[in-house]
Amino acid sequence: MKPAISYVAMPGRRRATLDLAQEIERRGFPGLYCPSFGDALGVCEALSLVTKSIEFGTSIVNIYTRHPQEYAKTACLIHELAGGRFRFGIGVSHAPVNQHYEVKTGRPTEDIRRFVADVRKAAEGNGDLPPIVLATLRKPMVRLAAEIGNGAVWANAARSHMRESLALLKPEQRVSGSFFIGNMIPTCISDDRVAAAAVMRKTLRSYVALPNYQNYWIEAGYEEEMRGIQNAIAARRDVTQRMSDPWLRDVTLFGSAGEVREGFEAWLAAGVSTPILVPSSTSGGQMKALEELLTAFE
Repeated sequence: MKPAISYVAMPGRRRATLDLAQEIERRGFPGLYCPSFGDALGVCEALSLVTKSIEFGTSIVNIYTRHPQEYAKTACLIHELAGGRFRFGIGVSHAPVNQHYEVKTGRPTEDIRRFVADVRKAAEGNGDLPPIVLATLRKPMVRLAAEIGNGAVWANAARSHMRESLALLKPEQRVSGSFFIGNMIPTCISDDRVAAAAVMRKTLRSYVALPNYQNYWIEAGYEEEMRGIQNAIAARRDVTQRMSDPWLRDVTLFGSAGEVREGFEAWLAAGVSTPILVPSSTSGGQMKALEELLTAFE
């Protein structure tokens, strides 16, 4: 098996990114999942036209930045163009991000429940909706995904905590291929493990500052690290020193190609049917990271 890949079309190389998607499809990778920055829906619409068999989706779009009726129209369009290969991943994002957009974060589970109902109603007359996948992290949202969603996707989850998280899903959802279970996993492939670990710490620096992630990782057993990070933030000190090696190994994949492949297999064994690798590189940007990832899984 091969992993799914987190996929972004950056300004100036969007056409090249779509061309590469065709190569990724040819090599047998199972999916491409587009994060919220970089117009995830726009990239997915383009993928529906330039690919033929690979699955893809948003992971995720922010429910507060567009009206549910507009989301429904676009989601139905992409679903039809893609012939059922599209998954509509949604979430509430984080308060600092929403402040940037000048929108207010409400009560996450209530707002997601209302949004899903509104999107399903708005889809009437616009065609069939794709499966709706909820961004999950802590227990209330996992339970909601099990109740009203067609899947759940984590980002930066702790592998050691996945058994407890997945236990909140219905038994048939945990084993059914029709219920999407994914996790976005920061990944860096390099024989220089120290350099790769440094890239991963840099990648997660902004995430450890977010209260929702701090609370999740405390729940996952990393209270000492999170309290240290909170203290470092309050004192305006470098938080990377508080990112312990055990924590980093639990939430990311880094090291040689063989080590990353072993880590991918461990995520599958943990019950995540669609591990989504988010590639970074010690020696280049997005395209270099993707090249290293494709080579590792040849």
